[in-house]
Amino acid sequence: MESRATLKAVRLSPRKARLAAENVVGLDASRALDILRFMPQKAAGIIRKVMYSALSNSAANMSLDPDTLVVKRIIINEGPSWKRFMPRAQGRATSIRKRTSHITVILAEN
Repeated sequence: MESRATLKAVRLSPRKARLAAENVVGLDASRALDILRFMPQKAAGIIRKVMYSALSNSAANMSLDPDTLVVKRIIINEGPSWKRFMPRAQGRATSIRKRTSHITVILAEN
């Protein structure tokens, strides 16, 4: 059995989020939450909240014991990009893409 939680269109670059997610895949859920709590990256806090949601889903919907769950996968896909323009010299403008992410945390029984 596995439980999952998804957060969509979070204002965070997928590349930066994947760096934080790589550190906790394969660990048990309580240990992963502790590691994410003390990481300085913005992505760690967001992934931690999604992991709490997955733990709540497992307890409420599937009656799984949270102490036996392991982080099976963390999937971080690219969401829609916000397109902005920055004025430059001589009347030109360059485009800026503010990237977003879709984050899915999958927890499985040990």
